Order: sequence, then structure tokens, then C-alpha cells
Amino acid sequence: MSQWLNEVIESASATSDFLAPVRKQSLSSLEQIGWPGRRNEAWRFTPLSSLEKRSVKTASDVTAQQAPSIEGLDAVELVFVDGKLTADTSELALPQGVTVAAFDQLDAEQQDVVKSLYGQVKPERHVFGLVNDVATEQGIFIDVAPGVTLEKIIRVTNLVTQDVDAHTRIVVRIGEGASARIFEHAEGQASSMSTAFAEYAIGDNAHLEHYRFAMMTGEAKQVGGSHFKLGNASTLNSTVVGYGSELSRLDVDIIHAGEHANAKMNAVYLLAEGELFDLHSNIEHAVPNGVTEENARGIIGDRARAVFNGRIHIHRDAQNTLAELNNRNLLLSRRGIINTKPELEIYADDVKCAHGATVAEIDDEALFYLLTRGVERSKALVMLNFGFIQELVNQMPDAAIREWLLPKLSERFAHMEVK
Repeated sequence: MSQWLNEVIESASATSDFLAPVRKQSLSSLEQIGWPGRRNEAWRFTPLSSLEKRSVKTASDVTAQQAPSIEGLDAVELVFVDGKLTADTSELALPQGVTVAAFDQLDAEQQDVVKSLYGQVKPERHVFGLVNDVATEQGIFIDVAPGVTLEKIIRVTNLVTQDVDAHTRIVVRIGEGASARIFEHAEGQASSMSTAFAEYAIGDNAHLEHYRFAMMTGEAKQVGGSHFKLGNASTLNSTVVGYGSELSRLDVDIIHAGEHANAKMNAVYLLAEGELFDLHSNIEHAVPNGVTEENARGIIGDRARAVFNGRIHIHRDAQNTLAELNNRNLLLSRRGIINTKPELEIYADDVKCAHGATVAEIDDEALFYLLTRGVERSKALVMLNFGFIQELVNQMPDAAIREWLLPKLSERFAHMEVK
């Protein structure tokens, strides 16, 4: 057991609110499973040593900060600073049929809804998910009523300051036939520890356009997850962007709980010198006629390490499932490392499924060609790297987010050396 986890358990034991019964159960599970070691397959390639002897440091006073500006993005802005929702920089003016409220502002009926959804989609034995269950001080509940189309995107920004531990939680219910767009966004370089988990219950015939950008760098330690439960004929279109940092781990779980649901997930991760990023995805097809398409592409710089573990599980009753998983990686250095593990687990006999993974190095001839044509090395790298991920970037539905992201990727590429 690590010192950090012991302190989390000790401090969480005193918490009391309407989620106390749920937190008590998670606390019990947390005490049972303990600290994951290298023999734990889910954490085999994710070093946690930097966290083991850390002391928990919770921010006492929080200064409001603005979310990073994105030109042209028409958004409902929710800003967490050190795990606390800051009213000064958050906008809670919403169209009719949409509710966004902090946990401590919920009425009795809303509390019952949150209790029914809390911890129901997220994996039960995820140690940091359980930490988030018990340690989150102020989560938010987003509720989109049946049939409502939310024109604005809801952006939830997570900012963490130096030496602070912070935990944020989002619980989302999208009603039958409703449509919404939600953007989970984390940035920062501070030496900090944060967990950020979100659970989505997507109703029948509902649609969710989702973005999860884990863009903390430097000494930041972040672990989080986005977890989805799909109703009948619902659709999910998710885009993940991951940067590396001292510890960066993201889990995405999608459960096909209703027939004829359609899930698409694109992921791009870019790791510079010495960084780590670990992406775990798990797709559960529990019923027939579901469709899943997952594409993940990564670029790994010098001495950086990427971990990709993608699993698709086809249950016995999930006949007529179509599922495809593809992971492609580009190494810019012989000292970079990628551990990729695509998995298909199939128990139904009438399905069409495929999976694959590739690891390649940058094409020296193409780079040489561009250099001999007078293209600067930094620009040549941008051109070649963009060619590798451009297809996925171009598929991002929101033009404002896409146009904001492109120059950031270009700048990051330009500083990644090929060795």
C-alpha cells in the first residue's frame, strides 16, 4: 500500500454527503484491492513509483481561472480549479430542458438520479476510479431532457495548480431522443496529482458528440476516464487527444447495453521527450446488432513511452455485431517505446470483427527528400507527422475545436526530434 493511497483513504473516511452510501462501498473496495503493482496486467506498463510516497495536498483557497480561449467555440463553460467548480468563470445559463448543477446544489430528486448513475458505468475495480469515487469534493450533474437538442457545446475544463491533489467527477444523463456535445478538457504543467472521471448514460435514440483532451504536460500526474452506457439505437462519436506527462493514464469504456447502438472513437496521442501516456479502452458488446469503430494513432518522441491496450468483448448474445479496432504508431526515436495490445474476445458466432496494430519509424527517404528541396527540418517533420494523423484530425466534427487544435499540434511536432 502506498503512503498516498493510505492518506486518501484516511481523509475520505470523514466525508459525509448524499453519496455517503456509495462512497462507503467504494472505500471498502479500495481497501480490498490495494495498490496495483507491476504484476497487475492493467498497470504493468504504467509506473506509479512517483506517486507512492507523495503526501496528499488539498487546496484550501482556490483562485478562479479562465478556460483556454478557443475562437469561435460557442460553449457553456464549466471550469474546475483544483477540483472545485469556480462560479466566477463558469456559465450556468442553459436552454430549457438542460440542467447543469454541482452535487451540493442538487434537490432530492436529482440526488436520487445521481446516486443511481454514480459508479454504474465506470469499472468497479479501477483503483483510481475508486479514489475518485471517495475523494471528489464537488462533482457536477449534466441532465439533458428527452427530445432536447443542445446547440451549445458544454466544455468542462480541469485546471490544477502546483503541488495540489484534485479530483473531479461528471455524471451525465442524456434523455431519449436528445442530442448533446460535451468537451472534457484538461491542461497544465504543474507538479500535481489529479483524477477526472465522467460517466455517461445515453438514452434510446440519443446522440452524443464527445471530446476528451488530456493535455497536461511536464510533471503533472493525471489519471482519468470517460465511460459510456449506450441505449437502443443511440450514437456516440468520441475524439480523444492525449499528451504525455510524468504520469498520464486515460481509460475509455463503452458498453453497448441497447441494440443497434453505434459507437465511434478516434484517438490521437503525441509524446515528447521522456513523457508517458497510457490509453486503455474497453468495448463491451452485450446485446445484438451493435457497431463499433475505434482508431488510435500515436507519435512517440525520444525516450517517451506510450501504452495502448484496446479490448473488444463480444458477449454470447451479441449476434450481428460489427466491430473494428486499429492502432498505428510512429516512433521518432529508437529509444522511444510503445507497448500496444489490441484484443478481441468473441463468444458469439455471427459477427464481423477485426483488430490490428502497427509500429513504424519515420520514412527517412521522405524526410531526406523534403530537406533536399529546401524545406526546414522542423517544417518537414510537421508535414510528415501531420500526414500520419491528419485523417483522424479532419474527422473531428467541431470546426472551432479542430482549427484551435491544429497549430498546437504543429508546434508540438516542430519540437520533436527524429533520432
